[in-house]
Amino acid sequence: MNITVTVNGSARTSEVEPRMLLIHYIREVLGLRGAHVGCDTTSCGVCTVLVDGLPVKSCTMFAVQADGRSITTVEGMASNGQLHPVQAAFHSEHGLQCGFCTPGMIMQAAWLLGENPDPSEAEIRDGISGNLCRCTGYVNIVKSIQQAAGELRASESADVVAEATIAN
Repeated sequence: MNITVTVNGSARTSEVEPRMLLIHYIREVLGLRGAHVGCDTTSCGVCTVLVDGLPVKSCTMFAVQADGRSITTVEGMASNGQLHPVQAAFHSEHGLQCGFCTPGMIMQAAWLLGENPDPSEAEIRDGISGNLCRCTGYVNIVKSIQQAAGELRASESADVVAEATIAN
């Protein structure tokens, strides 16, 4: 069966078996290795990608279900050679240890901050609760998301000021 998806801004058409999982399509057909294969049961979240802007655990979604949709993987977060603020914050705040959960955690965090640009610590912990990290106590992950939230809010404020300056 042929499917056409937009992955990280580029349209891709591929022939896939109807039973192929989205995570295997992303990794094996498209060659994007950021999202990992973990539990295959939606329990760990290491395979999280955004489908039409919503977080999806790609280990339990068929590739054919993504036909006509837009997929963003961790590789698609950076822009013009610059890390996305969530990626940069995970780096600067040491929000990773072994790195296995990090791509899924980053995708979940990016979605969370899109929904709630100023989350409390409890809201962050709740927002990432479907993504497991077996190495850390989540302290630096939460700090990373808090830092990214602040940077995104500051950048948005700067954009508003710049737009107002240009309009005058």
